[in-house]
This record gives sequence, C-alpha cells and structure tokens, in this order.
Amino acid sequence: MTQSEKRIWLIKALLKENPELNGMEIPSDTRQQQDLLRALMNIRPPKPISEEFLTIQDEYLGEEARLRGTTELSSLRPVENSIYLWQGDITTLKVDAIVNAANGALLGCFYPLHGCIDNIIHSRAGIQLRLYCHRLMTAQAHEEPTGQAKITPAFNLPSRFILHTVGPIISGTVSPKDRELLASCYRSCLRLAVENRCQSIAFCCISTGEFHFPHDLAAQTAVETVRSFLQEDQSGLKVLFNVYKDIDREIYETLLGVPKC
Repeated sequence: MTQSEKRIWLIKALLKENPELNGMEIPSDTRQQQDLLRALMNIRPPKPISEEFLTIQDEYLGEEARLRGTTELSSLRPVENSIYLWQGDITTLKVDAIVNAANGALLGCFYPLHGCIDNIIHSRAGIQLRLYCHRLMTAQAHEEPTGQAKITPAFNLPSRFILHTVGPIISGTVSPKDRELLASCYRSCLRLAVENRCQSIAFCCISTGEFHFPHDLAAQTAVETVRSFLQEDQSGLKVLFNVYKDIDREIYETLLGVPKC
C-alpha cells in the first residue's frame, strides 16, 4: 500500500469501531485526512486492537516520521557541560528519552487535534502508547501524583523512551510548593533516565502550557534543578532543554548564558 492507501485504511478501521461515526465521508484532501486520522486516534479509548492495524499504523507513522526528519544530539553543541538547548519539535529528537507533560490520568489527551504536547506525542507514537499507559495506570489504581513520573517505550518516535510527568497546575500566585513540585518533576525524570541507562534526555517546558506555570519561573526552576542533579550524578547523562516558543528560547538563553547573535 502507498502512504495514502495506508492512511485511508487506518481511517476506515477506526470509523468502523465507532458506530456513531458510521457513514462519515473521508475527505479527499491529504491534510484533512491526516487531521481526521489523528482525531480518531485522539478520541479512541484504550481497548484492544488488531495486530494488522498496528502493523499498518507503524508503517504509516514510521514514514511520516522519516518525512519530518530527525535531529541527532550529536549534531548539537552543548551550551555548558552536558546541557543543550534546542528549539523545535520534540517528537523529532533522536535521544534516549523525551519528556511528556502529562495529566494525572496518564492516558494522553482525548481532545481531537489539541495542540498540547501530550496530544502530539501520543498521536505520533501510536495507539500502543495509550494502551501501555492504561496497563500501567490500571496496575497503579490511582492517578499519577504531581511531581512524579513514569517511563514507557517511545514506539514510533525516534527516541527510545518517553518519560511522562505531571506538573503543578497554577491558578494564581506561584507558591514555594508549586516550585518544589515542578522541581520534583525534573528530578523524577532524571532519576528514571539514569535508572534506565539513558545517556540523553530532552525536557519540554513542563507546566508552562495548559497548566499556566509562568515561563520565567518554570525555566529558572528547570535549570537550577538540572544543574544541581548533574553536579552530583556521575552517569554522564546529557540534558537537552527543548523549547518550542521564542519566549522560552530567549529565557533559557539568558539563564544559560548563551551569547546573543
């Protein structure tokens, strides 16, 4: 099958699962098809699925990842010892582990086409990620506490692992407890990375999106926590701060002393 044929096959399979969507027409436009497939993956509950579906899905997502391209850590220069800064799409990074800013359910974002990192990571990793997370959370029998983290395979992403952490939600003034919970997110992920023999980890800007943690305070907490960890850790772990917005890049550049061009 061509990439287009695989996409249509996957859409039809997901539509067939949902009686409420029977009869929905598949658009002819490629981008609209891509959005429909992603939306159907977003809303799909964590229930069993056929090996045939997963095989075709993996082939499709693998080709999509190839077309997006990847960025190797070896192609980047550290801004200080073992610390890197890079602006771009975290799902294209070829590192040992990337960090996902998750919610307490740890099942990904169910809002179709939502722009949060949780949605994008699950959409590109594939159906298996939600199924794997569901098994973890069923065994745990309670939501993931704020400040802690879980590790999963990365499935169809170029990284090896995904570290899912739940950051604090800010609704007013940031308290010392909020900052400590955010620092705990970073420490939990760093410890998990070392325990699983990762040589590199890429952090997103935890809690700064939907959870409304102020960008400057979040970055300051992240840099302080990572520097402190690396001073004590002897594993040689390399840490990449991944930013997407210009405001975050500028804040991290200032904190890390990156010279202005």
